[in-house]
Amino acid sequence: MFESLSDRLADVFRSFRGSARLTEENVREGLREVRLALLEADVNFTVVRDFVERVREACLGQDVLKGISPAQQVMKIVHDELVSLLGAEAATLKLQGASPAVIMLVGLQGSGKTTSAGKIAHMLRKQKMRPYLVPADVYRPAAIEQLNVLAKQLEMPCFPSTADMKPVDIARAAMAEGHKPDVQASVLLLDTAGRLHVDEPLMEELSAIKAAVNPQEILFVADAMTGQDAVTVAQAFNERLGITGVVLTKMDGDARGGAALSIRAVTGAPVKFVGIGEKLTELEIFHPDRIAGRILGMGDVLTLVEKAQSTINAEEAEALARKMQKASFDLEDFRTQMRRIKKLGSLDSILKMIPGLGGVREKLTQAGGTMPEKELARTEAVINSMTPAERRNPDLLNGSRRARIARGAGVTVAVVNQTVRQFDQMRKMMKSMMSGKNGAMPKKLPAVFSGIPDMGGIGGISPFPQERSSGSNPSAKKRKKRERPKRKKK
Repeated sequence: MFESLSDRLADVFRSFRGSARLTEENVREGLREVRLALLEADVNFTVVRDFVERVREACLGQDVLKGISPAQQVMKIVHDELVSLLGAEAATLKLQGASPAVIMLVGLQGSGKTTSAGKIAHMLRKQKMRPYLVPADVYRPAAIEQLNVLAKQLEMPCFPSTADMKPVDIARAAMAEGHKPDVQASVLLLDTAGRLHVDEPLMEELSAIKAAVNPQEILFVADAMTGQDAVTVAQAFNERLGITGVVLTKMDGDARGGAALSIRAVTGAPVKFVGIGEKLTELEIFHPDRIAGRILGMGDVLTLVEKAQSTINAEEAEALARKMQKASFDLEDFRTQMRRIKKLGSLDSILKMIPGLGGVREKLTQAGGTMPEKELARTEAVINSMTPAERRNPDLLNGSRRARIARGAGVTVAVVNQTVRQFDQMRKMMKSMMSGKNGAMPKKLPAVFSGIPDMGGIGGISPFPQERSSGSNPSAKKRKKRERPKRKKK
């Protein structure tokens, strides 16, 4: 998400570094590149024109603050305008009024409405609400069955629709069912059929459903991969139904970001959620300031911390910190940490949220190193091949045990030796880190990241001391120099 746009904007800010102050000439030149970057990201032309004009006025209307470079000043202005363009503040669901509240999901076929209904239901249940899933798509084969399967996975009620029922009748019956004592729903999620905005009979059907159940929220579900087309369709749906918000799906794909940057300005409806994966837990609230930070390469630590807090038990984290302080952190704990990291998402996405580390993946690829996910999988395979006693006490690992582990993990004995050696180095380093004032962990990265395997020391995040070749290790150079035979004097 936003990779190409982020790279282009980074080049723009670099172009200001050699300038002593902001002038009309360098601002014009920089904003020309900003305009091209936004257009290439498939942002609506009118939105781009207005955005660039606002940035230009802000750049030329301000003096460069003392102690701040022109590049930093321009970045701040662009950041503020991006936040404003994206909606300033996170928009929440407004479910006040009649009970049960109704959320109606609309959009094109294949945009992800059914899956989004399940994701939103999961999120609402965590907020102590009682969602009731209502399949009202009688046109797409197995659409009703798909929502029933999601309901079973989530262990929540689902209205028993059938393909021969009319969508308007389904909506009315579901409202009546939601009031019953055995359901007692607080929110109905109405999954409607996908349709083109030019399909008049089907658009009329949506208007009839809206009139029948009077939904508090009409969420337009858009596939972010469609870019500018999603904005055009959203505008048509908005004119017909008056959408209250947008859900952008497939934002983990190759989305250039144009829909996210355009849709609010064109429709006036805020983006409320973004889908970042296929799992029912992979739905995020859309925070304009955090998205702007990601676009400009500033990271998104708040979202990362929230993810960590939702997957890590506080008591377990405290117990782990005590183990690390006493150097009793074993391979069992290490494996647990790696599994927690997987729950946070791919390492690629995690690194992008940490300020200054967004380019680590590219550096790894350029260096020809092993990608983090592969390294994690290999390390976990080695640990899984050990017995519980070996994981708790790596000192038991003699030659024959290591050979058995290597066969079980499908790796060489050298890989097993490297994993054990690196773990031992990490454990020693953790002990020295935790022996600071009050035994507190240094405020660099959350403790959960102690499970990341060696990534070559790139970006300074590797918990393992990097094993350098003699070409980059000063002590190795000295040994090499001592071992070199002296030349005989002529």
